[in-house]
Amino acid sequence: MWCRGHPADDNGAVPDAAILPESVGPYVSLMMAGFLIGIFGHLSRSRWLVAVGIILVFLAAAGFPLALNVFTDKPEPPGPLPRPY
Repeated sequence: MWCRGHPADDNGAVPDAAILPESVGPYVSLMMAGFLIGIFGHLSRSRWLVAVGIILVFLAAAGFPLALNVFTDKPEPPGPLPRPY
């Protein structure tokens, strides 16, 4: 992860993912806009509009899990540990 600040001074570094919003609303609206643009692109037979819609849906789908991982304070619990034999 890229951080702003001096490489050796990790106390005050701000991750680049801190600019992502913490609520679900922007991601849902970005995904809905991507679907609507993609549908409009299919109806108007415009390949670049379809491509823009797909890119917006991908950004919303990739940005949401990234923001959840960055802004979640507690780590994920580990899965079941295998039994030693």
